[in-house]
Amino acid sequence: MKLILLALCCLVVVYAQEPRPCESPKQWEGRFLRADRTKMFGELAKLSYDETNRRAREIEEVQIGQDREYYDVLYLHNIGKEYRLNLKTRKCNVTNLFRPFRPYGVPPNAQFDGSATIGAAGVPGESIVVENWSLTDGDDKFYGMVSSPDCVPIEYAFYSQESSLITTTFFDINVGITDPNVFIPPSECMML
Repeated sequence: MKLILLALCCLVVVYAQEPRPCESPKQWEGRFLRADRTKMFGELAKLSYDETNRRAREIEEVQIGQDREYYDVLYLHNIGKEYRLNLKTRKCNVTNLFRPFRPYGVPPNAQFDGSATIGAAGVPGESIVVENWSLTDGDDKFYGMVSSPDCVPIEYAFYSQESSLITTTFFDINVGITDPNVFIPPSECMML
């Protein structure tokens, strides 16, 4: 009996030490760079992100091959609408959103792949600890890197046979939303 109790205690200690997926901030603003090299696609954007209300706004510079476009895109998953304003032509398209809201965080069933220190380890203010996570769901694969212990997104990569490998690198992240009006559709979109 003592042997079984000792084995259970050891199992609990080992299980408690295994990192669990962290929870990213629910509202933040920042910038990202997204790329799909096989399609010669690149996107640089300013992002306002609100997981609580399932909405996001992106001011985008999109490059496909040699063509460049500029958009103001508002995703309101809470009401199932997308507002896409072309910043060159000022033309707005309003469409229904059918794809689900995907949080920028570590999926709850992701696997911990390890942690690392980026920068000058041991020098205060000169390094950051990151955690690497992955998840395989059928043919789809997710790889993510977040800061530790705050769980702020740093880089995500998604692979699927439909879209190939898409990487997103986040930077200049600030927790919170400075202007709650950022989630109001552009005036050009309200005239439709």
